Amino acid sequence: MAHPYHHALSSVKKWGGTVEDYLAVHSWFDQSKEITADFRHRALRHHAEGIFMAETIFGPTLTLSTGRVIPTRWVGEQHVKEDLGFIPSFVDWMKAIRPEPWMGRTERIEAQVDPHLVSPVVEVT
Repeated sequence: MAHPYHHALSSVKKWGGTVEDYLAVHSWFDQSKEITADFRHRALRHHAEGIFMAETIFGPTLTLSTGRVIPTRWVGEQHVKEDLGFIPSFVDWMKAIRPEPWMGRTERIEAQVDPHLVSPVVEVT
């Protein structure tokens, strides 16, 4: 797996600037390695929606130390393509996750917490 530093070096080759100009964005994509230190960490952010989320966090553009302005999306797309070879959708990741019974087992709490859904008490005489 590539380190964020190496992704940042790749960005420098593409658009100029310094490693520090890009490191925060690339580190954010790989921060999920804290959860699982294998390729599965990528399911959290390595997809089209993750790239747009990076724009929300870092802004639509990055101003490099050279003064050049580039779209944040370019950096996210570069990162994901370098790791996966293409940009999947989140649905692509979801299709690859095998459902387990515990994932869908929930107890409905609506009737316990919403007084409008509680059955009226009927007195028997």
